[in-house]
Amino acid sequence: MAFISGVNMNFSRYMNDEYEKLFRRMNPPRVVIDNESCENATVIRVDSANKHGILLEVVQILTDLNLTITKAYISSDGGWFMDVFNVTDHDGKKVTDEAILEYIRKSLGPESCFMSSMRSVGVTQTMEHTAVELLGSDRPGLLSEVSAVLTNLKCNIVNAEVWTHNTRAAAVMHVTDEETGSAITDPQRLSLIKELLCNVLGGGNKIRGSSSVVTKEVNHTERRLHQMMFADRDYERVDEEEEDVDEKSRPKVTVVNWSDSDYSVVTIQCKDRAKLLFDIVFTLTDMQYVVFHASIDSKGPDAYQEYYIKHIDGSPVKSDAERQRVIQCLEAAIKRRVSEGLKLELCATDRVGLLSDVTRIIRENSLTVTRAEVTTKGGKAVNTFYVGGASGCPVESKTIESIRQAIGNTILKVKGKPEELKPAPQDSPTRFLFGKK
Repeated sequence: MAFISGVNMNFSRYMNDEYEKLFRRMNPPRVVIDNESCENATVIRVDSANKHGILLEVVQILTDLNLTITKAYISSDGGWFMDVFNVTDHDGKKVTDEAILEYIRKSLGPESCFMSSMRSVGVTQTMEHTAVELLGSDRPGLLSEVSAVLTNLKCNIVNAEVWTHNTRAAAVMHVTDEETGSAITDPQRLSLIKELLCNVLGGGNKIRGSSSVVTKEVNHTERRLHQMMFADRDYERVDEEEEDVDEKSRPKVTVVNWSDSDYSVVTIQCKDRAKLLFDIVFTLTDMQYVVFHASIDSKGPDAYQEYYIKHIDGSPVKSDAERQRVIQCLEAAIKRRVSEGLKLELCATDRVGLLSDVTRIIRENSLTVTRAEVTTKGGKAVNTFYVGGASGCPVESKTIESIRQAIGNTILKVKGKPEELKPAPQDSPTRFLFGKK
């Protein structure tokens, strides 16, 4: 009987999959891009057969193109998914680049029916680079030490993203072999990389654990960072005094059950920033909640978002403990990517050891890196660092001048406070370390 029951379950699952494929073929996704109806944004309308995770898939495609979603209306009750997004480019203008518009049409339109399994929403294999995942206690100089270890091991860091939140640090780095320029495949060398990086991560607070993973499997970087920090329970508040200090800057998140239906209503008010919608939708989806309706709006520096959700089993939030967990996890997802402190932008010719040199200079000037993005393309390295003073102290102008002298003013841009920055000097005695812009 158990065998027959198993066969029936597999057959039922097969028929459901086939029905879903047939339904999607008969009702292919439709995307309409409108640059006329809104004065200051491009309007993108997406209609599609509904499935769990489709909202995240659409939002990820738009945010991966560095588009800013300023307003959105989402409805996915029943078997159909209907969304409207107002988006702008990185300059805050309408999207007019035909290559980007065509990519959106192909990614969200009828062809996406048959391409969905190939999108960058899962795990993929690559021989271009090796992925290094790091998780541990945050401390001054950590990124500098990690970069130095990888450089000494003849590894070139081609891409990296580093987040810090609630005394914890997480990083996903893509490295290549210095000689071959491709992924590192030697098992002994990979084991050594992991061992030495674990030693670096273990140098901080040992009350909470640390981990180092070296793999050829590459996830979507930002999704993976969220997953790593969520699994590390960074949403649990560890310092009540710090909580009181941050009360004004904390996002306002509420979760209430709607008495007339089985929905839970999540409302969020916080400072608007890039990729905010992605961070929230990903967190809800990863926590196994389904968004049935939503309204997203941003006015000036502030964002207001409202979501009508149910758990994947069809139930609303059931208890106060679950409600508090949702609130804490959403607050953490918002704050992980908050860009606090001075923003340093460096553009230079790429070379092995570049990140190690730059982060060493930042460390030697007693600054801490709160977030970092490292990319290389066409032989150029573009690095962005958000830095703060030791123990939260303001960054002094003389410190920035010292960094400029060491790195070179032609390849380093400083944004944000301190407000009274002196004009950048015309020459730097060590600019040859980094090349010319």
